[in-house]
This record gives sequence, C-alpha cells and structure tokens, in this order.
Amino acid sequence: MTAPLPKNVAALIARAAEPEFETWRRHIVRLGGCTNPIHLVGGATVFDTTTGEALISYGSDLYGGRMLTACGNRRATVCPTCSGLYRADTYQLIRAGLVGGKNVTEEVSGHPRVFATLTAPGFGPVHTCREREGRVRACRPRKTGERCPHGSPVGCHERHETDDPRLGEPLCPHCYDYAGAVLWQAYAGRLWHRFGLELRREIARRAGLSRTEFGDAARLSYAKVAEYQRRGLVHFHAVIRLDGPDGPASPPPGWAIPGFLSDAVRTVVGRVRLIAPGADVVGPRVLRFGEQVDVRPIEAFGEGERLTTAAVAAYIAKYATKGAESAGAVDGRIRQARELVMLPVRAHVLRMIGTCWWLGGLPPFEPLGLRRWAHMLGYGGHFSSKSRRYSTTLTALRQARAEHRADEQRNALGLADRSTITVGEWRYAGRGYSPEAALLAASVREGGGSHGA
Repeated sequence: MTAPLPKNVAALIARAAEPEFETWRRHIVRLGGCTNPIHLVGGATVFDTTTGEALISYGSDLYGGRMLTACGNRRATVCPTCSGLYRADTYQLIRAGLVGGKNVTEEVSGHPRVFATLTAPGFGPVHTCREREGRVRACRPRKTGERCPHGSPVGCHERHETDDPRLGEPLCPHCYDYAGAVLWQAYAGRLWHRFGLELRREIARRAGLSRTEFGDAARLSYAKVAEYQRRGLVHFHAVIRLDGPDGPASPPPGWAIPGFLSDAVRTVVGRVRLIAPGADVVGPRVLRFGEQVDVRPIEAFGEGERLTTAAVAAYIAKYATKGAESAGAVDGRIRQARELVMLPVRAHVLRMIGTCWWLGGLPPFEPLGLRRWAHMLGYGGHFSSKSRRYSTTLTALRQARAEHRADEQRNALGLADRSTITVGEWRYAGRGYSPEAALLAASVREGGGSHGA
C-alpha cells in the first residue's frame, strides 16, 4: 500500500494543476526564499508621464488575492535570505567608504583610517578559550584550593575548546556583577557617542585647534557594528576615517600623518566615562569601555600581513546580521514576567534577562526601557550605524536595486522607450506562507535562488 503524500506536497501538486500556477510560482520564486513574507492587498497602475495614459494595471487578485513582498529582516536567525541581502548591502556600504564607489570618490582610499575594536569591561571572571602559539591554554590558572566568598573556585585549569557550552559562563554567578553588566549594555550606545565627541576634541587638541577650527579643517567619519560576545555583552567594531572638511571628497589636512588617528583613538577610549543612575539601589557605577582595545591601521594587520579593505568590509558586514541570539538569547521581545520561566536559554543569559526585568521595574531605571530590551540583554542601540558622510546609505542601495528591477520590468512589457510612473495603493494583510508556498520557497532557498523581492 502506497503511503499518502504529505499535505504540503499534495497541496503543491493540486496547485500545479491550476491555470494560474505559473504566475503564482513566479511570484513565490521572486522572493528568493524569504522565510516570512509580508502580504499586501490592493493594486497599482503604470502611467505614461508624458501623455498621462494608463498603460497597465495589476492588483493582488493576480496572485490569488495577496501580493507577497520579502520581510526585509536583517537577522540571519529570522530570515537567511533577507539577511544575506542586508549583509551584501552593508559590505558595499563599508567598502565604498574605504576605496570609493557608490558616489564616493576613489581618493578616499588615501585618507587616514583605522579598524578599531572597543570591548566591554569585566564584571566577573568567566570561562574562556585561551590560545597561544596554536595551543589551547588553561582557562584561568590559579592556585589550587583558592575559592571565592561563595565557595566557588576562583580559577579554572581546564582547556576549553571553542564549542564548549561553558564559554562565557561566570566562574561564580553570585560574584558576577549582573546589575553592572546590564547597565553597561543599556549605556553602550551613549558611550560610543561620547567616544566620538571626545575623539574629535582629542584630534583638535593634538593639531593645536579649537573645536570650531577643527570643523573647518577636518571631518571624522565612521561605520560601526555591535557584536555580542559569549558572556552576553556587546563590543564595537568600527572603521574610523579622517577626511577634509567636506568629507571624503576633500583631502585630509597635512597634520594627519600616519599613526596620528590610531594614537588618538587609543588615548580617548580609556578616558570616556559615564555615571549610571540608581546608585542608591545598586551602588555607584562608573561605566567605561574595557581595557582590551585593538586599533589597527587599515594598511597593515600585524607582522607582515595585510588588512585589506575587502576583509574589513566582510568582517563588519558579517556581524551586521547577528543579534543577541549569538550569545544564546532569544529572538523575540519578552512581554510578561512569567515568560522567563519557559525561556530556552542558559543560566547566565537567564540571569541577565532577569536582571533587566528587575531593574526595568524600578523608577530610577525606567527611562532605560530595560524590560523592552530584556531579550537583547539590555542593549537597545543600533547594531549597524554610520556617520552621515562616511559613504552611501542602505536606502540608496535599495533604491538603486528597485530602479534596476523596474527597468527590467519595463523592458519585459515593451515600455523601455517610455517614461513611466507607477501609482498604487497597498495595505498590510498578514504574513507567512501557505503550506504549498512554504515548500516551494524552501526549495528556492536551498537552491540559492536570487532575491528579487
């Protein structure tokens, strides 16, 4: 006896027998495998801008009552297809600010620029993977028998591999400063903002200029991304560039010699400080960046190696599509305290989420919105951002892609020689796939189909 077909397969076979199947199939395939598309209902008309003639009209009824468009989510855990497109756009944005292109002059490649990593400070010892000269070393070697006030060993002599689930876990959860860690997360974006202000002041001081004179002589630009470490705290990777007063199109001033920018960054990182609120609740907190700071000129990376512009752009773009889930947190927002009981997370992450929830309910910390950002372990800042003059924008890249697709559609309709405009009205009507559409989308995704949404 033949086993019955799965429901989604049977539904796809039934759909294939319908007259409009090919139109429906193309509509799904053009999404490139998006995992959670948005449904729109409505219609649009293409007009000739010269004569006002209506050339063609179409609506959601053409696709079975719904027009589907890609979700556009940047996170790889939510939609691998859309996040891949976001990562590619971020790569082009970062690269344009290093070598030119996308309406950025190629002369920008000669401007001083560094690749900097700013880390979080320590809030208690955690298990880590230490490598030196190709060998894995002991995690935290200490004298045998030494213990913290709670009776836990203060050291760890194990050699953790990179896939060890204990990485990032505190040696003693009771000693770990969870309140300090969560407050640092909440203020990390403001620390970065203060870092940018102080860096401008430091460069002006070194050049013998006032802040006003600095604005007339040079401009500081950056592009950065936030990356979660296993211990649940973010650190920032950034390209920082020094231009002339008009941005990338103008040459930097003569005093911007090699090493000038690197030295200024290292000096300023250790100077930035913020005072956290709620000292009467959790004690005084002075928030700062960690002591581990890596600042490298783009031209060279270590002894005899090259830090290429492509490597920098790819590195930053990779982390632009990751979120707190890379530290073991959850994708969605937590709306009620009882949800904490069922969260599928490790103990350390759960304690950070719980601390966000606890502090978020206290008056001194309400402005931080910690409960809103509990699933992000307290960090509510942008994962990927840039200064206005760094390079092109994601919006410009998306607009160029949309115009390219529109040109292709005009060519297919025989309207390439006519000036047209599309006027439409669409409204949200849900999201997701029917079982047969989900099966087709999965096959597109596994086959590496192009994203045409």
